[in-house]
Amino acid sequence: MAEELKDTIVESLECPVCLTTFTDPKILSCSHTYCKVCLEKLLECHGDDQMIRCPVCKAVTQVPHQDVDKLPASLALRNLIDDVKNQHQICTNCDSEDKPKAVVYCQDCGNYLCITCHNMHSQWKNFVDHEIIAMSEISSGKVSIRRYRKCRKHPKEDEECFCSNCRRFTCFRCAVMEHKDQGHQVIESAAYESHHMKTIDELKSKVEKKQSSFQNYIDLIDKEQKCVDDAMKHCADDINEAYDEAVRQLTEKREILLGEVKGKTKRAEKALEEMKTSARQRINQLTTIAEMVTNRRNAPVDMDTLAVYDTLCEDLQEALNQENPDYEQPNKTCGKAKSSIFERNVGKDGLGLGKIVNVVVKSIALPTKDSMNAMINTPDGRMAVGCNPGGVNIFSFDGRLQQTVLKDVKIFALGFLSDGRCVVMDKSNTLALYTPEFMKLDVMFETLNYDEGGFSELTVDSDDLIYVSYRKPEKILVFSSAGGKAIKEIPCHGYVPWQITSYNDSLIISTGETVRLIDKEGDVKHTLTKGSNTFLYAAVSQSNVILIASVKHDEGLVRIHSIDEYDDVLNHIHNLIDEHKIEKPERLWYVLRQYRSGEIAFCTPDNLYIMIT
Repeated sequence: MAEELKDTIVESLECPVCLTTFTDPKILSCSHTYCKVCLEKLLECHGDDQMIRCPVCKAVTQVPHQDVDKLPASLALRNLIDDVKNQHQICTNCDSEDKPKAVVYCQDCGNYLCITCHNMHSQWKNFVDHEIIAMSEISSGKVSIRRYRKCRKHPKEDEECFCSNCRRFTCFRCAVMEHKDQGHQVIESAAYESHHMKTIDELKSKVEKKQSSFQNYIDLIDKEQKCVDDAMKHCADDINEAYDEAVRQLTEKREILLGEVKGKTKRAEKALEEMKTSARQRINQLTTIAEMVTNRRNAPVDMDTLAVYDTLCEDLQEALNQENPDYEQPNKTCGKAKSSIFERNVGKDGLGLGKIVNVVVKSIALPTKDSMNAMINTPDGRMAVGCNPGGVNIFSFDGRLQQTVLKDVKIFALGFLSDGRCVVMDKSNTLALYTPEFMKLDVMFETLNYDEGGFSELTVDSDDLIYVSYRKPEKILVFSSAGGKAIKEIPCHGYVPWQITSYNDSLIISTGETVRLIDKEGDVKHTLTKGSNTFLYAAVSQSNVILIASVKHDEGLVRIHSIDEYDDVLNHIHNLIDEHKIEKPERLWYVLRQYRSGEIAFCTPDNLYIMIT
């Protein structure tokens, strides 16, 4: 009886997570106790949360500053562990009352054996293959012993059954008397343990597959990081070659150019490193949870450890359900870094060495020549180009034509509401509303026809108000998305509203050589003019500053003199793109926009130009 009590005490000193004797036991607010190291792993499973969910009862315990060491220690349990460790384990095979000290434990017999019994045991033919463990290995904690479940109500009976309803093991007598009568599902312990092991193996396989996905993602990032390094090295090699051909006075210029290259690629390297760090954190999270689940292969299973297992499986499933990595993002980030090109000063006067060209321009021919009338960002981050013959062509950030909609509608102006509905102005100045799937809605607007208003443009503000500018009467009408008459009229005093763009609580009006920032009463607040024969086209950047393209017309070509950023009072902030020559269209009509991902789009009636800075 004393031995059975001692075995029960020893079992009570085992942590239900790691299934070994408690090490530095800590108490949660729900009074359940776990090893400090096990609690730290559980905390890690929840990322940056400063809380631990008890695996047994699922109660939440706050962990200040994620420091498990600040949780209260179980001093009584620690002392009991020390007392048990200091007691000698006696032989459980001897019949005499004065039993000697045990020196080994037989995993197969479940008995502690003294030297005499051990010698006899090793000579028995049927017991030769039994697994024998030295007591020194058990006391050191290096080896866990296999315990045999005995029924608490019937100590002489093995717990050879498992009740699926109660989630506990039981002996055959209890299964018949207490569980079968209640309609519980009772199976053999061996059958449950076999299913238990199969589930663990399946979870381990899923974890390995998920880990492989993230490792492939990291490998991709490594590959793209090498491309970034190669791009920087290529520029550096060209710079060094030009430097060697020049005189020593170029040293200072050389360092400046190398700094520009490093500055360009450093942002990409940082972004790729952040992606890799995030992926590694996901792998570590999966590894930690998986280890805690799969380490339970040869463990005894009671109610607490089953509760721990169920909780850990929930945590693991939650981690497995997280989205897979976005494999396009590293390619895109690397593409921006690779856009740096070193342009040498070959055949030019002076010792300027050269310059870093940071712009890559991609030209995409529109499906129909001389067709573009409008261009606007779509709600999902693409670019929609409205065409006069009919249709809206939607392009991705890399210039791929992905979709064509409203093919039978002659598009003259275009916009999107915050809920994805599309606003379209056709050739006759009729305003129409379409669903996000481009199905026409039964909404009517009382707009000015072409004879009354002339050419018109539109923009949509953050409140989903629709602003329609008319050149002939030089005014702007404001409509609600509900349709009907205009709810407001904004006069344009002394200027013709060619292009109109919503910006915060203001409107940007582009009129030939001048850009005006007006309030919503029509008062001009700020003005920008670049001089004769320089036409200005405005847009709003993704960082909420104003972009302005300065365009000049030469014989046979168009020069985009520059594209610059301006603040909300039209003061110059930063130059993005220097001079670039493009094909001159027959109709001199242009629209400037910026993709959500940062690429600048400049559209002529014939071509869409995407500029990567």
